[in-house]
Amino acid sequence: QVQLVESGGGLVQPGGSLRLSCAASGSRIRIYTMGWYRQTPGKQREVVASIYSGGSTNYADSVKGRFTISRDNAKDTVYLQMNNLKPEDTAVYYCRATLPGYGLEHWGQGTQVTVSS
Repeated sequence: QVQLVESGGGLVQPGGSLRLSCAASGSRIRIYTMGWYRQTPGKQREVVASIYSGGSTNYADSVKGRFTISRDNAKDTVYLQMNNLKPEDTAVYYCRATLPGYGLEHWGQGTQVTVSS
């Protein structure tokens, strides 16, 4: 069983930066696909970025060139560096761990990111 805890959210002005962290416990995450998702009230949760066990990454078009996902398997932690933040990036950000082929999925509790002047 993997437990995920996000941190690093907060209030930032447009154009600013934040780095989110997702710390895992209970199991090593090096074989998991890790992802960051976000959700705003009344909308479906959407994928922001994913990083696979081999290190390859995918990004939503809306964040390409601004966000960077990375992982430190030694620390069982995944990061989301968010630069040039926009008001439309305001959301609760969630970390997800999946093990393809095994039907395993784990979510964190979320961290609020608010981009506002």
